[in-house]
Amino acid sequence: MVDKATGSGEWRGWRAATQAALYGVDGTGGFYRRSEGPAGHFRTSVHASPLFAEAVARLLCRVDEALGRPSSLDFVDMAAGRGELVTAVLAALPADVAARTRACAVEFADRPAGLAHRIEWLPEPPRQLTGLLFANEWLDNVPVEVAEVDSAGVARRVLVRDTGAERLGERVSGAEAEWLARWWPTAGEEGLRAEIGLPRDTAWASAVSCLEGGLAVAVDYAHTADARPLFGTLTGFREGRETTPVPDGSRDITAHVALDACAEAGARAGKGAAREPLGARLLTQRAALRALGITGARPPLALASTNPSAYVRALAGAGEAAELIAPGGLGDFGWLLQPVGIPHPLDPEAEPG
Repeated sequence: MVDKATGSGEWRGWRAATQAALYGVDGTGGFYRRSEGPAGHFRTSVHASPLFAEAVARLLCRVDEALGRPSSLDFVDMAAGRGELVTAVLAALPADVAARTRACAVEFADRPAGLAHRIEWLPEPPRQLTGLLFANEWLDNVPVEVAEVDSAGVARRVLVRDTGAERLGERVSGAEAEWLARWWPTAGEEGLRAEIGLPRDTAWASAVSCLEGGLAVAVDYAHTADARPLFGTLTGFREGRETTPVPDGSRDITAHVALDACAEAGARAGKGAAREPLGARLLTQRAALRALGITGARPPLALASTNPSAYVRALAGAGEAAELIAPGGLGDFGWLLQPVGIPHPLDPEAEPG
């Protein structure tokens, strides 16, 4: 049940509070504009191992082949942080593919010093893309409203102050109520919570609509309709640790993503157009990365005696791969793959090992 403790600042929904805390007001302030960047507070697959960027580069090459090797191939890194992924993907591409690749980083923060000049730094993705749009841990930071069921069985908006104090507000209605009924019904039991993912559906549909041809991929903490968490997933991260979500700009605020709802919205984005998306595919990161050649298999022991240094390198790589695909960890992330005008470039049934 909501804690009705008092606090400073105005009462507002979690969506507005998170927007201000993460991205600031009028282009200033906000957690994601701080100098240390997201990597100063939490570790993503991008930071865990260069193998992740190498796998994304292989995926881009598959998209390139499916598109018939166009003269200009787009790679868009959504929520690019400080450009770590896009930089590493370019470095991992074969020379002929890299030469044709137009690289774009999409991020609210200022362009980092030292980023390669060839990488475009944009506040939103360009239109008419042909290639791969890759959103690693973007949608979980698209702010959403939080709803909680009151004693009468009614879902109400949760209001919050900048101290983190909460109280119940108005009844959820309109499109938000329709979204809850379709994607996260709360069964009228007092205290149950849900995060209303409508803004994420809209954001994802907009991203998919940028593609003339290729693939859009969202990678995130996720859940689906058959296993929604009873009390929501809203949380915070600061200095490498999970913490209470307080919308004061001092920490990341995140909530897991209803990727199945996003998939349906993305499919609708191109209906009636020549670029109409094919059916979306939802995979675990474990399945997706294994299909891209990351297995976590240990090197043969015989290599230790014939080439000890190569064995040590391979063993380290196997450890990094194992972290990326580990059950209960990064391997449980969801991958939403939405192709536009091309066949699915990943076949998890044909994954190695």
